[in-house]
Amino acid sequence: MAATPHPRFYRFGTFQLDVPSGELRRNGIKVRLPGQSFQVLLCLLERPGEVVTREELRQLLWPAGTFVDFDEGMNAAVKKLRAALSDSAENPRFVETLPRRGYRFLCPVITVRPEAAASAVAAIPTRSVSRRGMAWWGAVGVLLAVLAVTGITWYRRRTAAAPIRSIAVLPLRNLSNDPEQEYFSEGLTDELITRLASLQGLRVISFTSAMQYKDTREPLPQIAKELNVDAVVEGSVLRSEGRVRITAQLVEAASDRHLWAHSYESEQRDVLALQSEVARDVADNIRLSLDPASRQALASVRPIDPQAHEDYLRGRYFWSRRTATDIRTAIRYFEQAVAIDPNYAPAYADLADCYALLGGYSGLPQGEFMPRARAAALKALELDQQLPEAHTALAVIAQDYDWDWPTTEREYLRAIQLDPNYATGHHWYAEFLAQQGRFDEAFAEIERARQLDPLSLIIATDRAKIFCYARQYDRSVTEYQSVLARDPGFTFAHNVICPSVEKGDYSQALADIDRWRSPGDEQSHFRLLAYVYARSGRRAEAQRALLQLEELGRRKPGDRTNLMLAYTAVGRKDEALAILEQLYRDHSMSLSNLGVDPTYDPLRGDPRFQDLLRRLRLPNRAPSQSLRASDSSPASGPRAPAPR
Repeated sequence: MAATPHPRFYRFGTFQLDVPSGELRRNGIKVRLPGQSFQVLLCLLERPGEVVTREELRQLLWPAGTFVDFDEGMNAAVKKLRAALSDSAENPRFVETLPRRGYRFLCPVITVRPEAAASAVAAIPTRSVSRRGMAWWGAVGVLLAVLAVTGITWYRRRTAAAPIRSIAVLPLRNLSNDPEQEYFSEGLTDELITRLASLQGLRVISFTSAMQYKDTREPLPQIAKELNVDAVVEGSVLRSEGRVRITAQLVEAASDRHLWAHSYESEQRDVLALQSEVARDVADNIRLSLDPASRQALASVRPIDPQAHEDYLRGRYFWSRRTATDIRTAIRYFEQAVAIDPNYAPAYADLADCYALLGGYSGLPQGEFMPRARAAALKALELDQQLPEAHTALAVIAQDYDWDWPTTEREYLRAIQLDPNYATGHHWYAEFLAQQGRFDEAFAEIERARQLDPLSLIIATDRAKIFCYARQYDRSVTEYQSVLARDPGFTFAHNVICPSVEKGDYSQALADIDRWRSPGDEQSHFRLLAYVYARSGRRAEAQRALLQLEELGRRKPGDRTNLMLAYTAVGRKDEALAILEQLYRDHSMSLSNLGVDPTYDPLRGDPRFQDLLRRLRLPNRAPSQSLRASDSSPASGPRAPAPR
């Protein structure tokens, strides 16, 4: 028996459903209807007045082998359908719910099938048609055939799925109902992003930007638009009795159409292989051609001790919070992970990052941490030469401790080559390029980092800092202010004071100092006061701020960078240069930007400063003429804004 042709259109009430295009219209106006809700509506329209069971809908939407939270998914699809139809569950006009059974379509339905058009043509009288008339009708038939072929071709091109070249993985939902397990679902999200980011030809949004949408109610098309991606992966994680189940589904951004969904389950020791399987399936479903190396990398994943993996995920959780206390906690978890599994390369790489940055966050001498950072990074590379994070850790050590610029650049470039989607690699490489005075390259790299991590506050902040180093003060202030508009408490963006001063906007700088004063960081507060007062010519206030800073330093010795910068601002070059020499002996990371930071402009003409730059092999970014004119007496009066 021949199959019954599928209707092209359904009409009910004031609505029309165009099946080939997948469009729902009300009085001719298109109504947004997500993919799964469309499938539910189509199934109900095929059997108006009949009960369509939930099991039938489950088999339609989630075939065998697909694991989802069915009740939640089904309820969401029907809710969106009712919203599109302006229907009510309590007083339904279209979709009636039969508790524990299914759904029924209540409204009369008119169908238009393909044979209807053919019947209309067949009904045309033919007995009195002349040869000339037959020729005319033949021409019409040919024309109609041409138009039909053209229309089909146009339709196929229009409705063909657009190529997916960029993707975001939203935070996997924690189905355990235990808030203490959030680190686990976040950690698996992070690892899945890392797996996908390793695939060539696909732009993957960084974890930090993806986490901004945790527990969001924002529609997926809007999220995709904000992140500038073609598709979104969302799903959930459930861990129970040593087993892990991951549910994932792929949604096309523009249409909110579900392209694929599947569930995966394994022992926790095989969770890395599970993530590789998800990444491989995503690649296959977006028709991404994987090179042999990528397929081999996804296939060759070793089992992991569950406790080591647990400690690693906890370490990642605390590392991402970026305070001295949290970094120390992360170190403890990473060390526990490698003690359990001495071959855990990613844990060694993250341990290296923690030690490499701890000096900067704690204010303690670099020499206490950098040897441990180097040992951990080299161990990570001994275990896995293809680990981009380990190469980046070595680059940071070479940059901020060894001042070995060729090695720094080589390691950053190697990390980016291994993972072009590694936002942190592009970000830190951009900082290095700026410190070398290579600003065009720095802006290109920081822009690439921004594309991969568009919501990152620290990337936007460091972009503002690069503008400042490049003496583009207006753009620097604008960039800092955009960060502060999103998060006024983001401490690193308070550096807007520097370009404000360079512009000569001293009243704004003083207002910002007062607004952002932190009781826990009095030294920075008085250093900034001395800096702004000195630059604006208010010498007495600058000296009072300096005295308070010196008193704080006597009561709580530590990092002397604040005092050195204050001495620089008030024109006490001998004291400033003496501290710089001490920082040089301590391998302080604060010296890497010495060649370009405008804060040091009052020292640039001094032979001792120039000798220090030669030993560091850094450029000496000459200040503008207006700045050079005031080098000899930095506190003598207000500076004119530097020309741009």
